[in-house]
Amino acid sequence: MPKISIITINYNNATGLDKTIRSVINQTYKEFEFIVIDGQSTDTSVDVIKTYEHCINNWVSEPDNGIYDAQNKGILKSTGDYLLFLNSGDVLADHKVLENVSDKLNGRSFYYGNLILESNSHIIEHKAPELIDVDFMLNSTIWHPCVFINSSLFKEFGLYNTTFKICGDYEFFIRCLLKPNITTQYLDLFITQFDANGISNNPQQNQLQTEEREKAWRMNVSELIYENLKQQNSFKRSKYATVINLLQKWRGKPRF
Repeated sequence: MPKISIITINYNNATGLDKTIRSVINQTYKEFEFIVIDGQSTDTSVDVIKTYEHCINNWVSEPDNGIYDAQNKGILKSTGDYLLFLNSGDVLADHKVLENVSDKLNGRSFYYGNLILESNSHIIEHKAPELIDVDFMLNSTIWHPCVFINSSLFKEFGLYNTTFKICGDYEFFIRCLLKPNITTQYLDLFITQFDANGISNNPQQNQLQTEEREKAWRMNVSELIYENLKQQNSFKRSKYATVINLLQKWRGKPRF
């Protein structure tokens, strides 16, 4: 069975961190390691970590340079075959998620599933597409908390680019998917429940998202292709704009 590394980053979200930790340690599948990267929180986050310290394989509480710097720290500490990024506040959809996924992780680059969104006491289920291609990535993205990433990709193609504030995972997906021999597999399973309560509409975050998605393509395709995409206004379209915005606005809160 593959070893899964679950990486949780946190800053001043003790309540959310407690929820996340409990959802991980209550999994029926136990072939995983749990890594918590805290950005030197000033609330009770470290107390929460110490409460569950016996269930956490590796943790640190120290300053970082943003969300992707923190996630890179987790990657460098990980030893699993596949990595899942479950930020504080995110919870696995049920206690059998890892058990249901584990026998399906057999060598592909990315395995991805469905997302449950909780907003204002409403639960909305979002299903991922069965096919990930370039057109889909122009319109949307793979939902980071629902993706099991082959650890070899970080060795071959590098870590997250820390110049991004909210779209570093998107850039990494683009960087990999444009390479030959990258494979993906849709898992028709709900992987993660994301708490979107308290996230408001912020035009500045919408603009930042557009700018960073554009930057991701510019870094990874030729100038000719980039200019063609820009002329078609490709970077502003999104079939799944609501979900993407909520996920990325959460990352773009003042801390990050």
